[in-house]
Amino acid sequence: MKNTPETRFRIASVGKMFTAVAILQLIEAGKLTLESCVLELLGLEGTKIHPGATVYHLLTMTSGIADWSNEESETFDADWAQFCRENPLYLFRRDADYLPVFAHLEPYGPLGEKHRYNGAGFMLLGLLIEKISGLSYFDYVVQHVFKPAGMNATQFLDLDAVVPQVAEGYIPVEDENEKVTGWLKNYYVTTAGPAADGGATSTLEDMARFSEALRRGKLIAPDLVRQMTGPLVVENDDNALGFLWRYGFGCFVLLSGAGETIRWGHTGEEEGVSCRLWHYPPQGVDVVILGNQSSCAGLISREIQQLIWQL
Repeated sequence: MKNTPETRFRIASVGKMFTAVAILQLIEAGKLTLESCVLELLGLEGTKIHPGATVYHLLTMTSGIADWSNEESETFDADWAQFCRENPLYLFRRDADYLPVFAHLEPYGPLGEKHRYNGAGFMLLGLLIEKISGLSYFDYVVQHVFKPAGMNATQFLDLDAVVPQVAEGYIPVEDENEKVTGWLKNYYVTTAGPAADGGATSTLEDMARFSEALRRGKLIAPDLVRQMTGPLVVENDDNALGFLWRYGFGCFVLLSGAGETIRWGHTGEEEGVSCRLWHYPPQGVDVVILGNQSSCAGLISREIQQLIWQL
């Protein structure tokens, strides 16, 4: 069956934005603060998670804690293959399932030293949402993010669920010359369930609805929106292509060399999943790219960006 604008795709780490919004809602309600100590709230004393790690550190990915999958490893492909052999991916269905994987690993670095992309921190935020709200992470986000934003087609679906109008993920099979010779489904190389670090299933229209609801203050107050989508920490300090690469609360922020916000949003990449959600403030344009094959959205995203700059 061909994909259509109504087809629902798994969106991977784009869902970190939902988690950030949910946490900021709890802060706005006075049930949490950016300075709240995560270790104490979750009763995780005795783990290797930094005792001083706060909600702010997790939202900005500056906690230094070990991730459940080291995405910066120089041997990531081999490491991931080994992880898949040792950890049945079909068992990962909720945030608590990942806790034993990373909670006792040595931290990557000192608390607050720098930004380092980290999914485990967002899983801790998901567990915080559950503890404070009394709801499962999934139920909270559906009730307090998806419904207010009018995202009626967006759900938290397991990879093995049989649901209409949901795209299956495909990974390329390549020969020694990197020529694609065939395709495999992603069942054995992607975690089965969604979590607070990503994995919801959504549509083009719903993603645009989320962006609009966020920008219009329907989900959190305007001052929190500005913080979330603003340049809070340095994501990458090499100033590649003359841009300034920053990170807010669960949100990548790209600035011009003069410090003007060019875009904000998030990427989503898994085996058989490749997505982008970007908002370009100067042009008032949303860009949503949803794909069901590995690493297909990046090039399209760059090409679209060049066209937007010509507006």
